Amino acid sequence: MKSLFLLGITLLLNACASPPAVHQPSKTPIVSTMPRFAKPPPPKRMATRPVGAIPAHSLANRADVQAFIQEMANRHGFDVDYLLTVFSQAEVKPSIISAMSRPGEAKPWYAYRDIFVNSNRIRGGVRFWRANAAALAQAERVYGVPPEIVVAIIGVETQYGGNMGSFRVLEALSTLAFDYPRRAAYFRKELENYLLLTRREGIDPLTPRGSYAGAMGLGQFMPSSFLSYAVDFDGDGHRDIWRNPRDAIGSVAHYFQRHGWRAGEPVAVPARVSGTRYPALISQRLSPPRDSVASLQAQGITPEAPVSGARAAMLLEYQGRDDPEYWLGFDNFYVITRYNHSRLYAMAVYQLGQEIREQHAFYPGTVRPERVARAD
Repeated sequence: MKSLFLLGITLLLNACASPPAVHQPSKTPIVSTMPRFAKPPPPKRMATRPVGAIPAHSLANRADVQAFIQEMANRHGFDVDYLLTVFSQAEVKPSIISAMSRPGEAKPWYAYRDIFVNSNRIRGGVRFWRANAAALAQAERVYGVPPEIVVAIIGVETQYGGNMGSFRVLEALSTLAFDYPRRAAYFRKELENYLLLTRREGIDPLTPRGSYAGAMGLGQFMPSSFLSYAVDFDGDGHRDIWRNPRDAIGSVAHYFQRHGWRAGEPVAVPARVSGTRYPALISQRLSPPRDSVASLQAQGITPEAPVSGARAAMLLEYQGRDDPEYWLGFDNFYVITRYNHSRLYAMAVYQLGQEIREQHAFYPGTVRPERVARAD
């Protein structure tokens, strides 16, 4: 994403809303993470001036932050006084650096799957689909992305809005932009984009909360993704991915469409392997599939569902609880990895979506308990 959120498997398991080892339901009202929409201050070019009496630990006291403020004034016409006031109410958060600096956990597939494909997220996905059926149907008509994929993304990222993150986005991005040298350039650009989007949308930059990496809203968009892919799907003049599920649904679907989603095409199918040639064909890199199904079949790989021999596919191996699992991933599987660069993430989204779709289609009034038990 994102999705960049876009930070890969380590962010999923250790960081975010995103993305995080596991998203847990928020203990505070969701509204606390929502921005307030208001008329933004008028842009004005000003020279730097002495900061004056501001809190000692605030970001506005730092020379590097003051230089950034001046850049924003010169490049984008921001009012210096306004940005000094904003940054004077923000601080560096050491806990964010600690979280970003932890090594990523290498969970096996069977453990990773249990985090995201479970009864709570399946039931929550069915409820979310029912509550937003019209928007999901519209998103499929406009962008070609099926409802179960959009619902599963929002379920994996934030448990359908239950945990969109507790950090001020301004402080998360500022901490990483100025005190995390390894990725400072990336987060400095995201901070720039964040201030641009809050001005454009009329949002108080101190209000929105998100992940410790600065991802926001139901779908956990980074600011650059917001500017590029967020849409005003209900026509009210705002792109509100925090409290407006319709905008969040449209924005996720738009993201997938812009990254090459192929309407009506499959995502993945399970496969059987035999012989000695298949190990060399297991995908080790996240790149678009290039081998045809027919060529893979000739080397001992058999799809367990009907699929055209001409379709491009990649062979995927996952660590099951007892034995390895093998799948063929197609172009749409690769598109899911553009939201988060992880094969585990993409497969979790796909399988969660399939479970939700089955529950929604065949049991629209209730969630079938025995089916959920098998998904745990």
